[in-house]
Amino acid sequence: MQETKFSDLTFLGGKSVFARFFARPAKRFLAIESAGGVVLLVATAVALIWVNSPWGDSYDAFWNAPVNLSVNGVEIFDDHSLVEFVNDALMALFFFVVGLEIKREIVDGQLQNMKDAALPAFAALGGMIVPAALFFTINFGGPGQDGWGIPMATDIAFAVGIVSLLGDRIPRRLKVFLLSLAIVDDIGAIIVIALFYSSGISTTWLAATVALLVLVFVLGRLRVWWIPLYVLIGAFVWWTTFRSGIHATIAGVALGLLTPARPLQNEDETRAIARWLRDKPEVFPVDVRYASFHIRESVSVAQRLQTVMHPITSYAIIPVFALANAGVRMNGDIISAAFQSRVTWGIIIGLVVGKTVGITVFSLIATKLGIAKRPDSLTLRNLVGLAMIAGIGFTVSLFVSNLAFGGDDHHHDEVALVAEAAPGELAFTEADESHSDDDHSESASGDDGAGAVEDNAKIGILFASVFASIGGLLILSGGKPDDE
Repeated sequence: MQETKFSDLTFLGGKSVFARFFARPAKRFLAIESAGGVVLLVATAVALIWVNSPWGDSYDAFWNAPVNLSVNGVEIFDDHSLVEFVNDALMALFFFVVGLEIKREIVDGQLQNMKDAALPAFAALGGMIVPAALFFTINFGGPGQDGWGIPMATDIAFAVGIVSLLGDRIPRRLKVFLLSLAIVDDIGAIIVIALFYSSGISTTWLAATVALLVLVFVLGRLRVWWIPLYVLIGAFVWWTTFRSGIHATIAGVALGLLTPARPLQNEDETRAIARWLRDKPEVFPVDVRYASFHIRESVSVAQRLQTVMHPITSYAIIPVFALANAGVRMNGDIISAAFQSRVTWGIIIGLVVGKTVGITVFSLIATKLGIAKRPDSLTLRNLVGLAMIAGIGFTVSLFVSNLAFGGDDHHHDEVALVAEAAPGELAFTEADESHSDDDHSESASGDDGAGAVEDNAKIGILFASVFASIGGLLILSGGKPDDE
């Protein structure tokens, strides 16, 4: 990674004590790979401490506060809570960045060459199929069976951050393999969310969304480069997607995939423009603007947007998401009940065992069949370690958990499933349906059912991510330092 440079024309590049000993080190910290994971971890800890403190009720009151947005009487986001605004609106920006990453990898990255993409693609396929199958098998017929998509996810920020802690013990090619695997994994998660966790599709609103996306595509082909126009259309795309019944975050992915990932001009043309500006006898502001545009366009729009948006999503949106969704009440009784839940065990086994086995076995099969070539640095030990690290599902797992168990309709299905369960099953599944915190134990038989299943899922995700992190680090720490 290139060293961050600061101009002495700005405060960051100045000689003040604050700039030298606080601002610049903080800026450099935020630029390293593991920083996003650290901030996410802090936000998660704050959520857990807050909800389990004497002020825990304020956590629920704050995130369940109603949010109503309208423009001239047109309802944009009405009758929803603050946590739903975070999950449906702010997370669309996160998935926009995911779409940008996918587009860049396909156009100019690890996924542009089929042979290079084959190994992480097959690995990701195994890392999705096996965890989902294990979870579904464990939870079949129970109140949590709809959550089979939860253990399919890999949290890129956490996974890459954990691997980065090992420094040069992990060759760069292995980090690229993990990143590519996680990106393919994201593609799978996006497809699952669109197909299985969207409901009540409105063909009218969906048609409006498609028309707007076609407009974005046509404007891009015509080389219309006025960013405010795309921001406006993008806002409408999000709104029509939200109203269509497809989860609104898919709008972010679609817009990211439509963003141009190739620069308008090459490096030689850029140097020529720079020389032209340098050699002009007299330079006017219009000349600077002209040269600035051409120099800027030597970097693709996708890369520039990713550079701008990545810090916003990593250090603002994702921590806020964790703060809003990771808060689950935990004490001895709740954790004990959670570990009697098929949902909890399905997630832990799916993420820790399923990811490890699925990624490892599918990678070995792909190389054995000659479909993909395994790099020399990707030893069996490293492969197993990275596969276990990929079991850190956290962000997207919490997101899918909210989609699977957060709705009222799902709660009614759960009550019916538990009521129909065989007597022998009730002892194991009642932890999903009836456990709750001490403050809510009186209503465990009814309204808290869906919340209990979602809490069990969150506990499973938290424990699985910890187990996957520790297990992966222990396996990888025995590797040789990077000699590249």
